[in-house]
This record gives sequence, structure tokens and C-alpha cells, in this order.
Amino acid sequence: MENNQVQEGIKIPDKLFFTIREVSDITRVKSYILRYWEKQFKILKPVRSIGGQRAYRKKDIEMVLLIHGLLYKDGFTIEGAKKKLKDLRKNEVQMEINFKELEFIETIAKLKKKLADLKKTME
Repeated sequence: MENNQVQEGIKIPDKLFFTIREVSDITRVKSYILRYWEKQFKILKPVRSIGGQRAYRKKDIEMVLLIHGLLYKDGFTIEGAKKKLKDLRKNEVQMEINFKELEFIETIAKLKKKLADLKKTME
């Protein structure tokens, strides 16, 4: 997502942490619904301050917007949205693994070339 810009033209201010009230105002999702979603979606876990207050990060707000889109725009049920998020995370992890594998393959190819060049130099 582009700098401070997320879906639907909603801007997330440059801050480290947000209160539940601020998140509610930004995402247009009521506070009680946010608390309910925290129980339903394990991926949505705002940190807690020493006083026990929720402290949402930018990634938490983006997750709220994603969940909101799945439930209200795409018509998923809570269970359907959970499954969709799980599938999205699985694909994300798979892509990450593929990129790491590609990096290893490229590194091995470079090492082979260097070894071949060294062998030619020694002959």
C-alpha cells in the first residue's frame, strides 16, 4: 500500500500507535465491533499498554479495513472471512519462501561462476 494511503482513500496518519477510538474514527467501524473482531480473528491483536488500553498499529488498522471489506463488501461470513485470511496468509508465506529459494539459486549460480573462473585462472 502506498505511503499512508489505503483502500477507499482512507488515510492512516503517521503515528506508531492508535487508540481504539482513533481506529474507530479512521475505519468507520464501531469500537464494540473492533473488540468483537479481536476475539474472532486471531490475526487482529493490538498490543496493550501498561494500563491495559489497546494500542493499534498501522498494520492492525489495515487488517481492520481488510476484514471490513471481506465482511461488508464481499459478503463473507465471519467463518468465511477467517478462511479467506488464512488462505491469503498461506499464499503470502509461500511467496516469501519462493523468493528466498530464488535468492539461494542465484547465489549458487554466482558461486559456480566464480569457481569456474578461478579454475580457469589456476590452469
